[in-house]
Amino acid sequence: MLHIIVLAAFVSWGATTLLLYWHHSGQGISQSILPQWREREVQRYHAGSTPRLGGFPIVLGFAAGLAWSAWKDWAHPGWFGLVLLCIMPAWVAGMWEDVVRRASVGSRLRLTLLAAGLAVLLIDARLVRFDLPYIDAWLLQWPLLSVALTIVALGGLPHAMNIIDGFNGLAGMVALMILSALGYVAFKLGDSALLAICLSLGASTVGFFVWNYPRGLIFAGDGGAYLWGAVIGLVAVLLVARHPDVSPWFPMLLCIYPVWETLFSAYRKGVLRRRSPMQPDGLHLHMLVYKRLVRWMVCSRDARQVLSRNSLTAPYLWAIALASVVPATLFWNNTPVLVSGCVVFVALYLWLYRKLIRFRAPKVLLIHRGQTD
Repeated sequence: MLHIIVLAAFVSWGATTLLLYWHHSGQGISQSILPQWREREVQRYHAGSTPRLGGFPIVLGFAAGLAWSAWKDWAHPGWFGLVLLCIMPAWVAGMWEDVVRRASVGSRLRLTLLAAGLAVLLIDARLVRFDLPYIDAWLLQWPLLSVALTIVALGGLPHAMNIIDGFNGLAGMVALMILSALGYVAFKLGDSALLAICLSLGASTVGFFVWNYPRGLIFAGDGGAYLWGAVIGLVAVLLVARHPDVSPWFPMLLCIYPVWETLFSAYRKGVLRRRSPMQPDGLHLHMLVYKRLVRWMVCSRDARQVLSRNSLTAPYLWAIALASVVPATLFWNNTPVLVSGCVVFVALYLWLYRKLIRFRAPKVLLIHRGQTD
């Protein structure tokens, strides 16, 4: 296991280092692409030109870890190849957007749904139970319902991870928490194949993360976020399908932060504001945390101050994610507790969101250092 961690982390770190070198030297990357990054990719909460190609080194480290696992015969080598094949459409969808910046939401959604369909077809990744009597009976009676729900879940999670990817280190750390919890349960159950997947992607994420946080030298982009979502969804579905002891609400509580952020955003835009849920806005929870809690040099245009404020935002959301990951990991086989955890998380999320949107943030949470021109 240590070899997987070291190899995946080193490959990801090395590839990220080379990308940063090429970006800053202007070598190895088309000069026609670099100006687009400078003119079009300056994010609202960042200063300067930053490459969005973090998904490339992350997938390289992930593939290296799986290759080592296959070579050591943790499972049949061909199975790891099928796993890579299943997640590739989702990764390509994200990288396509990162490079050309003209990929529509619909086209990316179709590719993530294709990835989900491949997972169902090639490795039989299906949602087979919810530990809810009537729903479980329907899944047994209508297998196509199981397939449809699986495709929606696996096709949607990459987009959910992408939605929370707004600040340095945010989505990467959340993905690392979830992968650690999934890997822990896989280890307890002796599922070496799923453990290898979690270790490979987790270690690869660490190799990228050291450049992403707190300095924000490179972003994961859509490619990285889609990769995290696709792999996490795949492991979660397989873990529940393979092991009856695992509650299907374990991965639900693990992923409740990105999932609920997505569902609530769709409701807020489509129902409350009567606009397309596909249209971006500045009212996601992590954006409100940045605007209402991290009051650090609010009006400063200095790049260092902007970076500091950006990097101070993610720990708030890490704590929120940890509030679901910890109980999910402790009670991974206890459905009533996990369902209760989901309800409590949603209630706390709505309470905090209401406080922030109405400018009534708890003072104890504020970070404030005055304002500057």
